[in-house]
Amino acid sequence: MRIKPVCLAGGMVLALAASLSAAGAEEITIVLPEQPANLEPCRSIRADIGRVINMNITETLTIIEPETAQVTPHLAESWEQVDDKTWRFKLREGVSFQDGAPFNAEAVVKSINRLMNPKLTCDSRSKFGDVTLTPKAVDEGTVEIVSDIPIPIMPTLMGTVQIVSPNMPFDQEVNKPVGTGPYELEAADNEHIVLVRRDDYWGEAPEVTKATYRWRSESAIRAAMVESGETDLTPAIAVQDATNPETDFAYLNSETTRMRIDAQIAPLDDIRVREALNLAIDWDGMGEALFGTDVLRASQMVVPGVLGHNPDIKPWPYDPERAKALIEEARADGVPVDTEITIIGRNGFFPNASESLEAMQALWQEIGLNVTIREMEAADWVRYLDKPFPEGRGPTLFQQQHDNNTGDAGFTVPVMYTSEGQYSTIADKDLDQVITKAMSSTGEEREKLFQEAFRVVHDEIIADVPMYHMIGYVRVGPRLDWTPDLKTNSEIRLAEIKFKQ
Repeated sequence: MRIKPVCLAGGMVLALAASLSAAGAEEITIVLPEQPANLEPCRSIRADIGRVINMNITETLTIIEPETAQVTPHLAESWEQVDDKTWRFKLREGVSFQDGAPFNAEAVVKSINRLMNPKLTCDSRSKFGDVTLTPKAVDEGTVEIVSDIPIPIMPTLMGTVQIVSPNMPFDQEVNKPVGTGPYELEAADNEHIVLVRRDDYWGEAPEVTKATYRWRSESAIRAAMVESGETDLTPAIAVQDATNPETDFAYLNSETTRMRIDAQIAPLDDIRVREALNLAIDWDGMGEALFGTDVLRASQMVVPGVLGHNPDIKPWPYDPERAKALIEEARADGVPVDTEITIIGRNGFFPNASESLEAMQALWQEIGLNVTIREMEAADWVRYLDKPFPEGRGPTLFQQQHDNNTGDAGFTVPVMYTSEGQYSTIADKDLDQVITKAMSSTGEEREKLFQEAFRVVHDEIIADVPMYHMIGYVRVGPRLDWTPDLKTNSEIRLAEIKFKQ
């Protein structure tokens, strides 16, 4: 899918160059919506972490081009499929980690084994579903990766695995990542994170010599910080703050939002209640008011254009009367619909995220449900993201934003909907079989199997409340030559930022 940034209308242009010059012509400051929970590379598919470290501190064997989903070489120069379950990658020479360790086959083996280490809660591992990988160093510059089932998109999957120094701890998460990227970590505390450019990077030297990251939860404050010249860039502002045609950009950011339903805990274990949750929301009104007129309603957790997206699934309509009737029908059958249901939200998750929770809470209460909200910082919210989920949590609706910019539903379906999926709250053996077969298939068969999986999830199980395919709004200071793309919400490559002459 080709994405073209579009300038927004309205607002005024301010002269900012003087206030920014004091920071240094080659140094920039970026203000984020939230403080990263940590800087652990195997959690870097999460936006709060990935925006800082991906392709800055750590790099991948391959790169997935955001507009075409084409896989191109990076730390691996080439690859070949040896047999159905074996892929061989030829590594780039002359690369070293920031701590001086050599980049070689043994380092890649250790990085993959670290990702698969069950002692670490690695979000990036979720991209592989239940697949087991066995990497082996063939020689200094060649790695062989064997999977327990055929993985036809292995080169694409390697575009999500951050390669880290073999000197990093193997069994514990870190706040000091070490990779092969063009920047290394200089400082990280509760106020800011600082990355500085390496002198011995294997590739072309970026223009940005130093990047300081700060965070503010309020969109209006982030926008004002860029407008005043206090910072150079913020990757996420609310639609109501995107008012300056000279500095603000809109883009389809490949993120899809949902409320995950804790489908095995009463009253959410009743399919009528799950259907009512979807029917109770004024989707058009909420979407336009909070996310802009360009936001797209979602019926499934991948955007159109991703292999496996099912165009025959239609978004749930707004039908509050039908929703009320379903709740009353469930109540009459003894379903404890008065039980308190807790929305688990995340502070500063995306612009107007809190407002959307409040709107949905009110609409769900109108149909007769008892719904409360708990918003958490990222470090606490993540306890509800991954299995094992907190014991004694009660029925929950979990606020989630999922990024699939890889072009394939295999990066979404297994982790969300298999019985053992890291984010999954459902268990359906027949669905598991469809997904397992899809992961080993190619071409049209793969597409149709993932489409069937999405159909079952939507029509027969109702596993979640799909919300929107999100439009991102970014504010960029006037001295930077940079525009957002599909990856911006989860990755900001400092090497791609140039300075206007």
